[in-house]
Amino acid sequence: MAKGCKKNLYLDGKMIEPLDVSKPSTVKEFVDNVFGASGYNARRLSEACEIYTRMLKEKTTVSMTLAGAMTPIGMSGPIIDLMKKGFLDFIVSTGANIYHDLHRAFNFPVVQGSQNADDYVLNKHGVARIYDTYIGDDETLLPTDRIILEAVLDHKFDKPVSTAKLHRLIGESVLKKAPFPEKSFLAQSVKYGVPVFTSSPGDSSIAMNMIIPHFHDKNILLDPIMDIIEMTAIVREAEKNGVIIIGGGSPKNFYLQTQPTLWQILQDNIGGHDFFIQLTTDSPHWGGLSGATPQEAKSWGKVKGMPVNQTVVYSCASLTFPIIAKYVIESSKQRKPKRLLDELDEKAARLKERALKNPKYKKVFSNIIKSK
Repeated sequence: MAKGCKKNLYLDGKMIEPLDVSKPSTVKEFVDNVFGASGYNARRLSEACEIYTRMLKEKTTVSMTLAGAMTPIGMSGPIIDLMKKGFLDFIVSTGANIYHDLHRAFNFPVVQGSQNADDYVLNKHGVARIYDTYIGDDETLLPTDRIILEAVLDHKFDKPVSTAKLHRLIGESVLKKAPFPEKSFLAQSVKYGVPVFTSSPGDSSIAMNMIIPHFHDKNILLDPIMDIIEMTAIVREAEKNGVIIIGGGSPKNFYLQTQPTLWQILQDNIGGHDFFIQLTTDSPHWGGLSGATPQEAKSWGKVKGMPVNQTVVYSCASLTFPIIAKYVIESSKQRKPKRLLDELDEKAARLKERALKNPKYKKVFSNIIKSK
């Protein structure tokens, strides 16, 4: 700086130097020293790794929301690794990701193909395509349907249940019957006590298979309101709350709406979620929920705190999610699993008890309830 010049406070940031990618390094070192020393979405990815690490240090209850076709390309693996380490406490997933997660446990083929295939020919040969991934009709889809159907027909539920209870039933069946249950995140979620919810239970092959027991008076009645209650109860009792949002869609909002459920409905405001990481290719300017930023979520009371605890990485999650998972596994100490799946009924009961004793809740709803 020239003598006598006033220091520019906006230039106090870390100097950006030519990146050195020649040094041998761990994933953590590479992210910190290359991505973190760069800019754009490389730096956002570094921020996401730092935020996740900070979540784990601060005893945060960590959720993951899962949209897009992630399990068909093998993303069950990183999810399982995070559950084993105690780094993931509950999941909100599309039904499709849960369904396709089950194939590997039974070694039903899901294979690499080509995005340039003739889809008419594939259909003639009984092959379904997800971009560059092939799944057999007879070899994979139909056998998986039978696995789900057998599990559902064994149910002993005598009242409506949440989707987490349905998924526990299926996961327990996979643990018992599958030759490779270690390859299914749903099976391992039962082992490690991680609840798995879905925000749209009618929108997948799992629900399609439940037509059969419905036709034969063995139906499982799903209660989506119980999903809201159980997730809100988990969030209400957490010291801090954080989320890794993969994609966006309905699972994203289903998790984030637990905060408005508290302040808007139950008159019990805890201020919003503490940590927010999203891995997406969606932009905010289209107005859709999938592209909505954590800053926008603050206006709804869904997110709180400083931007340092929130980031959006605009890139394909097939690239970013495995890197983030590997980073926190290398950098964070294993945590004891919270086993929230074992406590859903108790947490839901406490949420109800707290609401009914809340003076604000009574003031808002007592006259409405009495008049009906």
